[in-house]
Amino acid sequence: MAGTFTKLLYHAVYSTKHREPLIVPSLRDRLYEYIGGIIRGEGGVLLEIGGTPDHIHWVARLKTEPSVAVMLKTVKAKSSKWVNEQTDHQGKFAWQRGYGAFTVSVSQLPKVNRYVRSQEEHHRVKAFKEEFIGLLEKHGIEYDERYVWD
Repeated sequence: MAGTFTKLLYHAVYSTKHREPLIVPSLRDRLYEYIGGIIRGEGGVLLEIGGTPDHIHWVARLKTEPSVAVMLKTVKAKSSKWVNEQTDHQGKFAWQRGYGAFTVSVSQLPKVNRYVRSQEEHHRVKAFKEEFIGLLEKHGIEYDERYVWD
């Protein structure tokens, strides 16, 4: 083929370090906008973002480069630095080391976007640990629970 044709859709999930409830309402919308800007700056498109005070989900269309691992490392590093530059946080904010990244089929995109958008409602009945383990199992990802949480 003369060209490269891709539509790479990812659902990313990660928490604040030790799942501290640091994504307060006064920060949340600005943080989400900032993360969208980072993704755009790397050539991607943020399609949906949501979360709770202790973790975040986003869905994005990414390019083949940078890799999803590099994209997540970049988003987490830049957004953490930005939060810590805000007067209320001053060095207290960090993301956990790891993350979950799941491919999303075009046919499931509306459903996944709704799920991400409704995180606060979803977590009234399900804890983050239960949710994350469920995502790993749903996507057939093998894991050892001793190494899932930091």
